[in-house]
Amino acid sequence: MTTIQFLGAAGTVTGSMHLVTADSRRVLLDCGLFQGLKDLRLRNWREPAFDPKSLDAVVISHAHIDHTGALPLVVRRGYRGPIYCTAATADLLGVLLPDAAHLQEEEADRANRYSYSKHKPALPLYTAEDAQRALGQLERAEYHRPFPVAGEVTVTYRLAGHILGAATVDLKPGAGPHIVFSGDLGRYNRPILPDPEPVPEADILLLESTYGDRQHPAGTEDELARIVTETANRGGALLVPAFVVDRTQEFLWMLQHLEQAGRIPVLPVYVDSPSATLVTEIYRKHGEDLDGEMRSEIADGQATLHSKRCQFCRSVEESKRLNDLRGPVIIISASGMATGGRILHHLQHRLPDPRTTVLLVGFQAAGTRGRSLQDGAKTLRMFGAEVPVRARVETIHGLSAHADQAETLRWLGGFTRPPRTTYLVHGEPDSARALAQAITARYHWPVLVAQDGEQVDLG
Repeated sequence: MTTIQFLGAAGTVTGSMHLVTADSRRVLLDCGLFQGLKDLRLRNWREPAFDPKSLDAVVISHAHIDHTGALPLVVRRGYRGPIYCTAATADLLGVLLPDAAHLQEEEADRANRYSYSKHKPALPLYTAEDAQRALGQLERAEYHRPFPVAGEVTVTYRLAGHILGAATVDLKPGAGPHIVFSGDLGRYNRPILPDPEPVPEADILLLESTYGDRQHPAGTEDELARIVTETANRGGALLVPAFVVDRTQEFLWMLQHLEQAGRIPVLPVYVDSPSATLVTEIYRKHGEDLDGEMRSEIADGQATLHSKRCQFCRSVEESKRLNDLRGPVIIISASGMATGGRILHHLQHRLPDPRTTVLLVGFQAAGTRGRSLQDGAKTLRMFGAEVPVRARVETIHGLSAHADQAETLRWLGGFTRPPRTTYLVHGEPDSARALAQAITARYHWPVLVAQDGEQVDLG
C-alpha cells in the first residue's frame, strides 16, 4: 500500500512538502518553509503533521527555501536520517540554510530591541546551530543514476533547469506505483541552465503549477534595457530585490550582455548580498548543471556573471555605504520577495525618492512586501514603521525561473504514456485550475488539484 499526503504547496506556492508512505517506509519529498501570508507563516511554528523520527528519508528537489527551509526544524525535532539532494543543491544549502537562520535570529533580535513583536521575548524559528545540524545529514546524489533511499524505494534525479542543482524526482517504491515529482520546472532556451529534461513515464505525477494560468511575455531584454536607461536618465537608483539563487545570476548575465551590445549605459552595479556572492561562485563551479554557452564562456576565461563595473558587497559596512551613493546606480539585493535581508534597508532608504525604480524580477507570493509593491501599495511597513512609496515599481515577468503554461505542456509531451493521475501542486488556486483545464484539453489526462492536508491512497 502506497499513500501520499500533501503537507504544503497545495493551494499555494510555498511550503513544499509531500509525504510518501510505501508499505512501512516513509519518504518526505521536499521540506519547505512557508512564506508570504501571515496565516501561512504561522504554520512554520506548528508541530508537523508527522513525527520526524518516523521518517526513513528526505528527498529534496532543489535548494530554494520554500522547498528546504524547514529542514533545520525537522532535524531539531528528531530526524536523524539522510537528506538526499544533488551536489550543487548541497553546496547551495551550505549558504542558504545558515543565511535563513541568521535572518531569523536577526529579526528576533531587532523585534526585541524595538519592541514591535507581540511575543516577549521574540524567538527565531530556528538557529544557525540547527541549520548546521541539517547540513550534516546531506547525502549527495548524481543525476540519471538510481539510488536507494529507504528499503526498496529508489530515486532517480534528472535536470529540471529551474536553478542550479534543481532536479525532478523519479521515485519507485518497490512494487507500488511509480511516482514522479516535478519539483519546480525550469524554462526552455534560457541562459546559464539547460532545458528541463523529459521524464519518460509515471503512474502518479506531482506537477508544479506556479504559472499554470499564463505565458511569460517575450522581449525581456528590451524591457530591461528600457528600465535601466530610463532610471539612469532620471539619475535614480535601480533597486532589484532578487533571489540569491538563479535570479541574481541571470540578471547579471543579462546586464553583462546588454552592456556588451551597447544597449544600456555602463553603470556601477552592486550585488549587496554575501549569500549571492557565494552562490555566484558556486554557479561557476558546477559545470554539470550549466548549458553549453555558459560552459564555453567559462572555458574561454571570460568574466562570466559580472558586468563591467560590478562589485560584490560582503560586509555590513560596505552595505551601509551604499546609502550614500547617488544615482544612477543599480543595487541587487536579497530577498527576492522583500521578506527580509538587506534589500529592506535599501527600500526603506530609497522608496520615498521618486527617482528610484524598484524592479521585481520574480514571482511575488501573496502577503509579501514584493506583492504589495506590485499591487500598488502607497506605503510599505518595515521595521515597525510605514515607509511612503514614491518610487516607480516595475515588473519583468520574463525573468521567471518557472515554466509557464506552454512550457509545462511542452515538458508533459515528453511522457511516452500518460500518468494514471496528475496532481497539481505549488500553485495558487486560479493557476492550478487553469493548468488542469489546459492539460485536459491537450492530453486528456486525469488531473486533480491537490488539497492541503489531503492523503491519497495510490494503491
